[in-house]
Amino acid sequence: MKMIAIPKKEWPAGLAKAAGSFRLFGPVKEKEFHSFKRLENGQLPDFSCQNTRLSPKHLVYPQSEVMLTYSLDESRPDHHIMKEAPADTSPRAVLGIRPCDAKAFVLVRMNFDTPDYKDPYWLRAYESTTFVGLSCASPCSSCFCTTAGCGPFHEEGLDVLLADAGDHFLAKVLTEKGAAWVAAGGWTQTADAKAEGRLADLRQAAEAKIASQVQTESLKAADTTALYNAGFWEEVSFACINCGTCTYSCPTCWCFDIQDETRGTSGVRMKNWDSCMYPLFTLHGTGHNPRGTKLHRVRQRFMHKLKYFVDKYDRGIQCVGCGRCVRLCPVNIDIRRVCGLMNGLAASGEACAID
Repeated sequence: MKMIAIPKKEWPAGLAKAAGSFRLFGPVKEKEFHSFKRLENGQLPDFSCQNTRLSPKHLVYPQSEVMLTYSLDESRPDHHIMKEAPADTSPRAVLGIRPCDAKAFVLVRMNFDTPDYKDPYWLRAYESTTFVGLSCASPCSSCFCTTAGCGPFHEEGLDVLLADAGDHFLAKVLTEKGAAWVAAGGWTQTADAKAEGRLADLRQAAEAKIASQVQTESLKAADTTALYNAGFWEEVSFACINCGTCTYSCPTCWCFDIQDETRGTSGVRMKNWDSCMYPLFTLHGTGHNPRGTKLHRVRQRFMHKLKYFVDKYDRGIQCVGCGRCVRLCPVNIDIRRVCGLMNGLAASGEACAID
């Protein structure tokens, strides 16, 4: 790993050079909010936002993605034959991604890249992407990343970590992909010997601003059945309206559905985001629904993130503490509180059954 100093006055010219080798994406302001978009020629990523309302997971995992195309025209020799849809997997760089969102891809990958199955659509998009992170100097009040296995200067999942150091960016190059991006931008100025110390000071200052936290130390050893039957789920789920905002805004949610759509004799098979909050998500063809009430669905969401994932992978919780679901839930259901309830019950060793 090496540390590069990128003077801000050289940032636009460097991005213009890098655009010759990479498709560039970054946060762009649209009306009141920022979102990650493809940058136009000469357009700079807007680093003034604390974080985007939606995570950049859609860059690797689009909300709707055509996987296969086919024709129903029986006069064609290839009718009813599925063909893979073309996709642009040329190199690209995502600029200004927060460390929590980059860590989320590491967690999500465990679902799409397993010993038994590898999702080629997700993997090709992910592997063609260079993640240039921007450290988080001013976390949101709802952020709890430091107790969710992450942090404002976390490096896991990043290829380069940028830190704002006044008139320049400190760029910590973490991988070969990151080195290729730095080289494409023509940035060659090695940071001085005090850079590591300044980066450590900035990290310490940022972490000190995070006032929110979660308790997770007892979840791994907890009895799964006791948590499932806990008496608090009725109260936790009472206000939920099953809108799906929490799942769509969450960088570590990956649920999807596959559907066929036809128009005339042309058809596509596509992958679409779905949500465990929706009543139809688990509806069987027989009409039976194993999660037929909102209590079942809310419980499944939190049990998955805070217990099933913990038990299966032993990699901490399936959450990076970005706080989006806390900020955006229209009925103020708070994962920090639910995690506290689950961890507290686990620590007590009680098994409170639902009446």
